[in-house]
Amino acid sequence: MNKKISILLPLKLQRSCLLLLFIVFLGACTGTAKTTSGTKETQQQQAATLARPKLVVGIVVDQMRYDFLYRYWDKYGAGGFKKLVSQGFNFKYAQYSYVPTYTGPGHASIYTGSVPALNGIIGNFWYDRETGKSVYCVEDKTVKTVGSNSDAGLMSPRNLYTTTITDELRLATNMGAKVIGISMKDRGSILPAGHMGNGAYWFDSPSGNWITSTFYRNELPQWVQEFNSKKYPDQYLGQVWNTLLPLDQYTESSADNVPWENTLPGEKQPVFPHDIPAIRKKDYELLRLLPGGNTLTADFAIAALQNEKLGKGNYTDFLAVSFSTTDYVGHSFGPNSVEIQDIYLRLDRELEKLLTQLEKKLGKENVLVFLTADHGAVQVPAFLRDNRVPAGVSLAAVIRDSTEQYLDKTYGAGKWVEQYTNQQLYLNRKLIESKKLNRLEVQEKVAGYVTRFEAVARAMSAESIQRSGWTEGMVVRMVNGYNATRSGDVLVVLQPGWYEGGRNPKGTTHGSYSNYDTHVPLLWYGWNVKPGESSAAVEVADIAPTIASWLYIQEPNGTVGKPLQELMK
Repeated sequence: MNKKISILLPLKLQRSCLLLLFIVFLGACTGTAKTTSGTKETQQQQAATLARPKLVVGIVVDQMRYDFLYRYWDKYGAGGFKKLVSQGFNFKYAQYSYVPTYTGPGHASIYTGSVPALNGIIGNFWYDRETGKSVYCVEDKTVKTVGSNSDAGLMSPRNLYTTTITDELRLATNMGAKVIGISMKDRGSILPAGHMGNGAYWFDSPSGNWITSTFYRNELPQWVQEFNSKKYPDQYLGQVWNTLLPLDQYTESSADNVPWENTLPGEKQPVFPHDIPAIRKKDYELLRLLPGGNTLTADFAIAALQNEKLGKGNYTDFLAVSFSTTDYVGHSFGPNSVEIQDIYLRLDRELEKLLTQLEKKLGKENVLVFLTADHGAVQVPAFLRDNRVPAGVSLAAVIRDSTEQYLDKTYGAGKWVEQYTNQQLYLNRKLIESKKLNRLEVQEKVAGYVTRFEAVARAMSAESIQRSGWTEGMVVRMVNGYNATRSGDVLVVLQPGWYEGGRNPKGTTHGSYSNYDTHVPLLWYGWNVKPGESSAAVEVADIAPTIASWLYIQEPNGTVGKPLQELMK
């Protein structure tokens, strides 16, 4: 009996163990199911509450060289540029990856994450072979001006081939997000606002009003009408422009009276104080060249923030602001002038005012801000030459007419050159075909010929650019700037320190492949941005995909850039 018991007990224990194991296994499965279910619920909750800023604010400073961030550093206040640098993230080597570098292409690249080769904005103007006329980058004769009797509102983004980050935001929210573009320049507000913006507003010189076009709406919003009714431009044009600081403190600039600066219209000398009431005319064009232009822009942006209730809805909104006065003053006086320094010291205060309002109304933690520029600027050639640096001014008419004469001698008389603009020669393709010539051969001959000019560093035919396998350097910038539909037959690159101008040039311009035109600030501030800096080589085209990544939306459909978050950790 004892033997039986000794045999039976293990069997019972075995059965009990099996039963216990089954219960444990069942409990484990149930627990796993609960855990999986809980994970899914958590994921769903997270997906429903993805962290996003309430408002994105894009700030573009027209013609801001990167060095301006530090050149006037000691004289900036604590709440403008210094705040963005010290409390934000600074990409110290942000570059444009194409030529030519102008305002239209710059704004297009920032907001499309693309280059002219894809987005189609190859310049502020370009030559249209079909019509034989010059085309302005945002012109649109199918729309009408809203807010003025002038034709300054015959504008829209229809010439832009690709979507913008603002378009993608509107699409991602089923048109729930609100997008507003603001700039004294039409192209500085229209291209950032994109094809689907709720509003784009720019300054109308004849009336002194902020206007728009019927592409966006048939009547100005009430708040815009009320803003216009206050006639701020009259106030600004009624003030003498004197330096913000005593003149002897502008030690970062050249002397105030130098021969290579332009004067304001009506002035005899380019010196402070500028007696604006004495030289103003009936229209308001002069305001573009005065500190009041930036003040008007900042105040209008703050009015839009409040009246459009940006950042107060269920979706992330977008406010695109471009400060244009810096460009107008830079062109006239150059980057070494007292005038441009004074404009930047005053702009610093306008930025502080704008940032203060953003944080007051929404909180720093709810606003994502970026600041960059649409291009830089070259030093005035006469200033460089006075300091023994090689520089000069190329005459477009000389290159065009000389090329015409060269082709006459080579292939016989004819109208060989249709246009020379944006440092591009447009050849008469119909004439080339009628004479049964090889287009590539003619292009290559012209490219070889124009390199004889002192001002020209390099020239490439359109055919060779399209076949180029270059991935870096000057040539790839030419490739990125070439659009097969809109660009010319031969692209010209000028020597460093040279630009295209008139016979008695003063002031400066931009448009080259050189770093003084392509190297611009890129600062991020606010929502999800930790203070820091990076010397990594990044591109302006990286801005749009970075925003898209943060907002969990699709990047623009012509994007060639990459998100920058990994570099900001």
